[in-house]
Parts: sequence; structure tokens; C-alpha cells
Amino acid sequence: MTISQASLDGGIRVVCDRMDSVESVSIGVWVNAGARNEDASNNGVSHLLEHMAFRGTSQRSSVEIATEIENVGGHLNAYTSRETTVYYATVLKENVDLALDIISDIVLNSTFDEEELDRERGVVLQEIGQANDTPDDIIFDLFQETAYPDQPLGRPILGTVDTVREISRQTLVEYISSQYGGNRMVIAAAGNLDPEDLFLRSQKLFAGVSASSASRPPAGEYHGGYLRDNRDLEQAHLVMGFNGIGFGDDDYYPLAVLSTALGGGMSSRLFQEIREKRGLVYSIYTFSSAFTDGGIFGLYAGTAEEKIHELVSAASGELRRIAEDPMEDCELARSRAQIKAGVLMSLESTSSRAERLARHLITHDRIISVEEISRRIDAVSAEDIRRVAGRLLGSAPTVTAIGPVGDMPDYDTVKVLLNG
Repeated sequence: MTISQASLDGGIRVVCDRMDSVESVSIGVWVNAGARNEDASNNGVSHLLEHMAFRGTSQRSSVEIATEIENVGGHLNAYTSRETTVYYATVLKENVDLALDIISDIVLNSTFDEEELDRERGVVLQEIGQANDTPDDIIFDLFQETAYPDQPLGRPILGTVDTVREISRQTLVEYISSQYGGNRMVIAAAGNLDPEDLFLRSQKLFAGVSASSASRPPAGEYHGGYLRDNRDLEQAHLVMGFNGIGFGDDDYYPLAVLSTALGGGMSSRLFQEIREKRGLVYSIYTFSSAFTDGGIFGLYAGTAEEKIHELVSAASGELRRIAEDPMEDCELARSRAQIKAGVLMSLESTSSRAERLARHLITHDRIISVEEISRRIDAVSAEDIRRVAGRLLGSAPTVTAIGPVGDMPDYDTVKVLLNG
């Protein structure tokens, strides 16, 4: 692995992972601005802006954007998260200049045509409607809102029907002018390409980008809470969680090991106890969402109406147990191995490598080597797991449930179950 870095005028950082053994290149622009950079009035603007980038520029129509990349067999896409917006492509090595040219065009030269905006606004409203009709999707938005009420981290990435309808062309222009500064951009690439060519080409295409003076978004304030939404569904969907851990926290890696042991696979405690032994669920897993200044940890499960009380009780018992009982060496070793294997396997993908480079620069201002990651995972002890589990359970729980949830325990009962 050969990693090269450079800084452009305006503050854009360019990073490249050269892989001579492959025939492709993944390349993109990572913007350090997402849903948490919005306010209540323009919630959803980051995501709508991402959509509008494909609807035409001063140089290309929406059809030309699509056909130019697909004429060479490439793939162009984008996504929005709470802290970043990403525009990326994967192409054969001989088409990397074309890919970067198209990406720079859609990021810097989108026209935001009014007719296209009306059309794409309708597409996003359909996307919101689809999410609202998908309980195992929408429950995560409700979980986030319950954990972070009345603040950017608690608002949906897609926005709401009301806010998206009100986003105008001027809103898009003002947002991109404010948030898309060079000091908030990383150009990352991985694959069979020449780093020097990438740096020179990037400097030419992004020469006009200046730094952003916009203030950073407010720090998230985790609250916790309870939401029970009784709906006519086949299953009850449950998410339970706690105040989590951010990227820069010393407990980031212990939490990753804890999450894997608790709900990271078929051998995990929750899967074995709740699905295999009790037969309460088809799907159950844990997740850890890290932010630059904090995070949130939780578990998801879906079950039948009459099983939800037992599910909550059993899941709470497993959470208590991992905080109270030392983890056996074999379980700790298995969880470490799962995480390290995932890291190493991801190195076989150009897109995963580019994503890793950009994310590390945005969150850590440096590239963390695979060797350092492995060392920090191997350093996690059973006592670390107990301590971090106690740290989680020491925060107010966030509990959300959708579906036939009449038998769902109330908030005070859940807290009693968690405390034992």
C-alpha cells in the first residue's frame, strides 16, 4: 500500500492509495457537511443537493452525466450522512481523468434548474414516503430523534415533507456557498493511478474553490427517551440504545469489540440467546454510530406482538451480563478476529480504501495505518469491555418501538430491566 497526500489552494486535501495490481480506480470528493449542518428550516437540503448534482451542470445535461460515465463502463453515485456528503465514481484505470472531471463538474458547476428542482423534489418526497412505509427503516430516524430531540443530530437525513417542499433554488445556492469550502473537502482515490497526475489534475479542476468560513455545527446533546408508536403491522420493531462513543474517543475500539461480541454475528450473545435459544426474532443486531464529537450505540430487533416483553427483558439481561461478567478469552479473541478480518478484507476493494482515506482525514486529520488499527484492537481487554458496557448503561436509555406494541414495557420498566 502506497499512500500519497497533497494540499491544494483553498485547503482541499488530496490523498491517493496506489494499487498497481488492479485495473480500476475509485475516486471521489468527500465534503465535511451533512444533515447536522442544517437547521430546522432547511432540514434535508444536504440530501436534496446531492440529488441535484446529477440533474445538470453548466457543461453537461443530466443525460450527458449519466451516459458519459456509463459509456466507459463506470459507476457514478453519491450519498449523504449526518456529517458528510460524498460524490464518487469507480472506473477502469484509463478513465480516471474523465471520472474526476465529471465529479468536479457536478460538485462545482451544478445549475439547479428550477424545473429539474421541482422534479427532483418530487423524487425525494417519494423517497421519504417509502421510508415512512418501511418500519425497519423509519424506526432508526425515530430513535435518532428521541435520542437527540430538537437539534440537528436528531433530524432525518432526508428531511421532512414540509421542509423539502420549502427548499428553494436559493436555499441550495446559499448552502453550497456556505458549506462547500476547500477546507471541508477531501479528494480521495484508490486504485491503479499515478498520484502526481491526480494532484495536478485536481489542482486544475478545483482551482477556484476557496475556504469556508462557516462555523462548525453545534455539539450534539444526547438526552435519551421513549417512543412507542402503535401501528397495524405484522411485527413489532424495536431499537434500544445509549449514549455512544465518538471517533476520537479512547474507547472507540473497545466499543467496536463489545458491539461485535454482543450483536455482530451468528456467534454473538444476542443472536445465540434471543434467536437461537428462545426463537424470539428472525433478525437482531447491534450498531454503533460514531460522530466527531460523540456517538450512539444500540440494538435492533423485530418480533411478534406477544413476544416483545420477553424480547426487551432478554436483551436487557444480555446488556447487563456483558457489563457485569468478565468476557472469556475465546470470545474476546473471536470478536477481535472478526473486526480485524473485516478491516483486512476491505483492503481488497478500491472503493473501501478511498472511503477509509477520506474518513480518516476528515475525522482524525491523519491516515491511521492498518497496523495501528490491529494493535489497538488487540489491546482491548475484558476489563475494557466491562468498563465500556458500564459507561453505556450509565446513560439514559433511548427506546423506540413501532408496530403492534401494546405489550411493550413502559420506560420506567425498561430502566428497571436494564438495572437488574
